[in-house]
Amino acid sequence: MRILIAALALLGLAACQPAEPGASKTTVDTDGTRNVITATAAWCRPSPNGAQTGACYLTLKSSTGDRLTGVATPVSTAAQIHTMTMEDGIMRMGEMAGGLPLPADKAVTLAPGGEHLMLVGLTAPLVAGQTVPLTLGFEKSPAMTVQAEVRQPEPDPAAATAPAKKH
Repeated sequence: MRILIAALALLGLAACQPAEPGASKTTVDTDGTRNVITATAAWCRPSPNGAQTGACYLTLKSSTGDRLTGVATPVSTAAQIHTMTMEDGIMRMGEMAGGLPLPADKAVTLAPGGEHLMLVGLTAPLVAGQTVPLTLGFEKSPAMTVQAEVRQPEPDPAAATAPAKKH
């Protein structure tokens, strides 16, 4: 009987886990509406020794709409939501002081070359194979913490299939 109870308990816990590895969810009632925020594919780029900043990326989805308003982590003295644009061939980065909108039922991907999380004042280098806890703050929903794997970016499949340029 104890084995059956333990097996049922484990099955119940497994059913509560997110379907995608590394996903985190928080569910809240917002004005009588149930909102689910999902965070997936969280990762950070390794930083060279001596670097004071680092970048992290992930995909967020809100069932009813919300706004990412902040981020915190113990591996840096500050963390910000950043945007990156190219103007006249010059890359410009800046903090999104108003946060990042999360439209209802639309995945918002923070990725290299666009919106990202900037870790400022790293307390140690970000080393491949480590994980970084990122606590995400939202306008309507309670904060959630995700674990971001430190790794190199995935190769761009479009770059691998693009024809070589002739000189």
